[in-house]
Amino acid sequence: MKSSTTNSELTRRTLLFAGACGAVALRAAPARALSSDEARSLIDAVVNDIHRVINSGMPIESTLKEFEKIFLNYADVQAIARSALGPPARTASPGQVRAFTAAFSGYIARKYGKRFREFKGGAIEVTDARKRSRVHEVRAIARLRGREPLAMSFVVSDRSGKTLFIDILIEGISLLKSERVEIGALLDKQGGDVDRLVAALNGTG
Repeated sequence: MKSSTTNSELTRRTLLFAGACGAVALRAAPARALSSDEARSLIDAVVNDIHRVINSGMPIESTLKEFEKIFLNYADVQAIARSALGPPARTASPGQVRAFTAAFSGYIARKYGKRFREFKGGAIEVTDARKRSRVHEVRAIARLRGREPLAMSFVVSDRSGKTLFIDILIEGISLLKSERVEIGALLDKQGGDVDRLVAALNGTG
């Protein structure tokens, strides 16, 4: 009887030791870095979805809803929204931040969805991807009918735990920086009130 108890205790200790070793190994293992190929694959998927929507012949309302789905699926919406809101994101309540993020998502889809509709009959061609500090830049060229090609760049990160884009640059102009200025001006116009900003965004774009 004593031998059985001793064996059980040894087994329990062995399992605990093995579990502890496994936990240490997991903590010590470095996170796998995002590769340029993975970043490019994400943007290939984004571009394919953009082409699908702009060439679908859907009415404008449906098109803009599809663009919002693309934004929600492939962009780090929470990080982009908080960055666009700026310092007020740190003092706003969680509910206000959620409401702003939802309003911002719809606003971006309406504003840039209308712009991407201009690409109908043209094409966005992904050209290359490269690591840039802690992010990856995926470059593309937008070829539009009757217009000069536009240089585009998508900034891709996996800091959220998922591979998502966090900015788009068109001819070197950052969507994120531009929207930070736009949102800041709109917030000032609303007297710094985030709730009023949300209401204004829902009718903008």
